[in-house]
Amino acid sequence: MKRILVPTDFSNNAYNALFYATRLFQDEACEFFILNTFDVDTPVLTSRIDTSKGDILYQQLSNESQEKLTKTLHTIVRDTEDFDHTFETISVSKKLIETINKTIKNKKIDLVVMGTKGASGIKEVFMGSNTVKVIQKIKGCAVVAVPDQFDFEKPVEIAFATDFRRFCSEEELEPLMKMASLFDANIRIMHIHEDEKLDEVQEHNFKKLKEHLKDYNYSMHWVSRFNQKSEVIKTFITKMNINMLVMLRYRHSLIEGITREPVVKKIGFRAVIPFMVVPTNK
Repeated sequence: MKRILVPTDFSNNAYNALFYATRLFQDEACEFFILNTFDVDTPVLTSRIDTSKGDILYQQLSNESQEKLTKTLHTIVRDTEDFDHTFETISVSKKLIETINKTIKNKKIDLVVMGTKGASGIKEVFMGSNTVKVIQKIKGCAVVAVPDQFDFEKPVEIAFATDFRRFCSEEELEPLMKMASLFDANIRIMHIHEDEKLDEVQEHNFKKLKEHLKDYNYSMHWVSRFNQKSEVIKTFITKMNINMLVMLRYRHSLIEGITREPVVKKIGFRAVIPFMVVPTNK
């Protein structure tokens, strides 16, 4: 049974990500964990009176979190009554990234799915700050970021963007291959080339990648860098009718560069389709 973690801040975007995740695995038996973290931001407590105030605030925030989780639970159960899915809610007063990493380990999570922006609803940025932090800091499983108001569509065209700078093990490619198998998808390997040909390391990694994907429908696409990389990827997504973008995250990888681009550059790469980021072991 697949185990999926969906963090929520109770925004429409967060529920949309949960809804998308259930549709993605509507034909699979799945266990969903809906997580809300809340922060009791109190000053250093020095007196019994202050301690009492802190306890009251904690209880208020905890009650609110659990009430909203219950409401979310009832809604998603109603929306998935024909699926073989179970749901569990988790409410924790700890930092989001720390909690997600612990939950991945403790609950043996296979995939994290979350929205690309939170309750603030700012549309002008690449992703909400929490989403970027999760992409950068989460270990142990892949993360799928779902754009705001994205209507579910089967990922039958999956773009895998790579610079061939790093060897990809079969284990690291597993989330991509599982998604492709689930929907009999075409994998579009996309390489933004800045040099006329691959160097020796890139050639080796390209060869190994083809070996790993030999049982899948894949094609190779060499794309010239005519603009910022984020803009090149966006153009490719539109041109090829891509339903999901996949990248590996490692030191100095393509995704690391994009998530650290200044906001002005990120605007051109506003997430328009679900975006899977797979952390690597190095």
